[in-house]
Amino acid sequence: MKKYLLYILCVLLAPLSILSHAESWPKHPPEDKFRQLEELLPTPNTYRIGSGAPGHEYWQQQADYHIQVKLDDEQQRIQAQELITYTNNSPDTLDYVWVQLDQNRFKPNSDYNLAMPGVTGYANKPFDSGDHMDLKDFRGRVARQQFEGGYVIEHVKDGNGHALTYIINKTMMRIDLPTPLGTGDQTQVSIAWSHNIVEAKKHGGRGGYEYFERDDNYLYEIAQWFPRMAVYDDVNGWQNKQFLGRGEFALEFGDYRVEIDVPADHIVASTGTLQNPDDVLSKAQQDRLQQAHGAKTPVMIVTEAEALANEREKSSARKTWVFEAENVRDFAWASSRKFLWDAMIVKSGDNDVLAMSYYPEEGVPIWPMYSTQSIVHTIEQYNKYAFEYPYPVAISVNGPVGGMEYPMITFNGPRPEIDEQDRTKRTYSERNKYGLISVIIHEIGHIYFPMIVNSDERQWTWMDEGLNTYLQFLAEQAWEENYPSRRGEPRKIVDYMASPNQVPIMTNSESILQFGNNAYGKPATALNILRETIMGRELFDYAFREYGKRWKFKRPMPADFFRTIEDASAVDLDWFWRGWFYSVDHVDISIDSVRVMSPDSLIPAIEQPFAREQKNAEPESMTVVRNKGMERRVDQYPELKDFYNENDAFTVTHTDVNEYNAMKAEFEDWEAEIRETGGYFYVLDFSNLGGLVMPIILQLDYADESSEIVHIPAEIWRANPKSTSKLLWRDKKLVQVTVDPHWQTADVDLSNNHYPRRIIPSRLELFKSEPKPNLMKESQAELEPVEEPKTKVKQ
Repeated sequence: MKKYLLYILCVLLAPLSILSHAESWPKHPPEDKFRQLEELLPTPNTYRIGSGAPGHEYWQQQADYHIQVKLDDEQQRIQAQELITYTNNSPDTLDYVWVQLDQNRFKPNSDYNLAMPGVTGYANKPFDSGDHMDLKDFRGRVARQQFEGGYVIEHVKDGNGHALTYIINKTMMRIDLPTPLGTGDQTQVSIAWSHNIVEAKKHGGRGGYEYFERDDNYLYEIAQWFPRMAVYDDVNGWQNKQFLGRGEFALEFGDYRVEIDVPADHIVASTGTLQNPDDVLSKAQQDRLQQAHGAKTPVMIVTEAEALANEREKSSARKTWVFEAENVRDFAWASSRKFLWDAMIVKSGDNDVLAMSYYPEEGVPIWPMYSTQSIVHTIEQYNKYAFEYPYPVAISVNGPVGGMEYPMITFNGPRPEIDEQDRTKRTYSERNKYGLISVIIHEIGHIYFPMIVNSDERQWTWMDEGLNTYLQFLAEQAWEENYPSRRGEPRKIVDYMASPNQVPIMTNSESILQFGNNAYGKPATALNILRETIMGRELFDYAFREYGKRWKFKRPMPADFFRTIEDASAVDLDWFWRGWFYSVDHVDISIDSVRVMSPDSLIPAIEQPFAREQKNAEPESMTVVRNKGMERRVDQYPELKDFYNENDAFTVTHTDVNEYNAMKAEFEDWEAEIRETGGYFYVLDFSNLGGLVMPIILQLDYADESSEIVHIPAEIWRANPKSTSKLLWRDKKLVQVTVDPHWQTADVDLSNNHYPRRIIPSRLELFKSEPKPNLMKESQAELEPVEEPKTKVKQ
């Protein structure tokens, strides 16, 4: 029976398909949405092979740092020096090296400031019209033009103390080597510098200080603070693209020893592990820290009472905290006398990871409740989908930076609302609660991507933000049922997908429009669709883990990701990468019609009554309708009626029967059986209105109140990406067809997803016009007393 149904499908569908495609084609065939990406992707080589894995000759440089830094709590300034040991693992000989000077972004004449357009649209926002600007944005622009930011370079020397020739070009410094650096050779560079620390909430940026007027104290989150080696790799050579603020960082792995000199009552959180707890912690604090190593719930290392005492005392003595970190690509730290500190252990494979949170008392109660638990939850979830967290600590710090990540340490923002009349009265909104949990998941997640899977953020924001936002969505959904995730679900991205002023995901970081949607939301949604709709969880999860396993502690490029996902799954996704990552098309699949058919039996007694039914089903003309009941001549003179009044063109004649019997005698045995097949043959016609080819997911509802889900792969659009049709045989009557019933594909228009069409319920918003102002009345109104604002010392 199956072979007969297949024959019928071919007989019925072939002419329909040919006609529909021929009618819709222009002179030339339509764009091939399924052509392979090889024309866009780089040619594989011995460094990066065609499977997406590192090749047998893959290499990367190493940069080790020994840094000594002093924090000036009076002037909000740091003074530091570093010794960099740079190893050339490339096959090339280097005559010079490039060093990143990210703090130079804060110079008044930096490209970051000078290239910022005026009052309307710039690279990370859609263009609009009118002279208007967010007040905080305006404040920041003015402050950055007045701030004495950037590095003061005191010296650049080699390891033996000899001065080196260097030139500073904005946020990059080239150091000329006295002798060429060959393959496998090392060189040492000593740099001494200082710079003012930005006030984070005023100047923006990924680090800075916050001033607390109530107790006259500061909290510092220090990042992008030291001259860092630029990347030299097999793809770009030197990655020395200037830092304009959006495209973050391309960095080399290395080992760090950092000595941080701060006021004695400060608590320091940092990348790495503390080497001298005896010198900087009290005996009680050391005991609590030891207790935390076996704790399953957070243990207070620095209590609220101790933090409040530090706030009041403001010690003039100093202490040096020493941290070491192995195989990290960056180093950040935070310092304040205001910090409370809690910690607990989370298992990561065979390793114990110390999850820790640092926050001022202004973070109570939301921070002690959720911060460290969010760290633990993130590691447990990301370990499932990526790889085991390899570092000994994971830290969340509350300060002025809303959300930023570095190896082993993150800066996160939300706090509760405090009644200043009674500071024991503290509340937090639902948005703040879930905002805190989500930002910690996101920033701790970044320790996996890009702090370990070391993508080039200066070029491709989506490779860390998009992948991490996808994993963040999975972790959020594992926190509690109905967690209010902002991104990940296809329905969350539809407004953006249909919006103007877009650029493809594969756009350089500095040129992205609608930054959050483009670099975070759209790629995260794309990966979720791959997992839930196109590949399935098992195939996608394995392929994604394979990507993480291949590229942890290495530097992948976009082609490595695309190729690995396909290599580990045997799913050709070039059409998907092309549509979602290289275009601004959106998903809008319309079901235009549904036709029901049955095989032509050729039997006159069946086919000719069917033809009569079809004719009679045609709409009656208005003339026929209005003439009903009219007295006709044949009604007055019945003798005028003859054979043709009783029969029509569809009457079965003897000749029809004889011709059928003669034809039937020529049938092969299987042909008659095919023509007697029962059931329903449905032809469903679709249009692709958005341009993005996607699978067609159907819910078929039947007259017997049963239903089924049918997945039609995206390849159905191969012949014509604008329109297609599908023939389905069923043994029961179809009453309703719905496209994408669970909104899995980010379809932007659900109104054309039903056949028959549905009436769409909505609301008519009614408003009442406000009366125009009465200037005379307003001029006679009594003036209300004005309370003098409280003077703020630091803003």
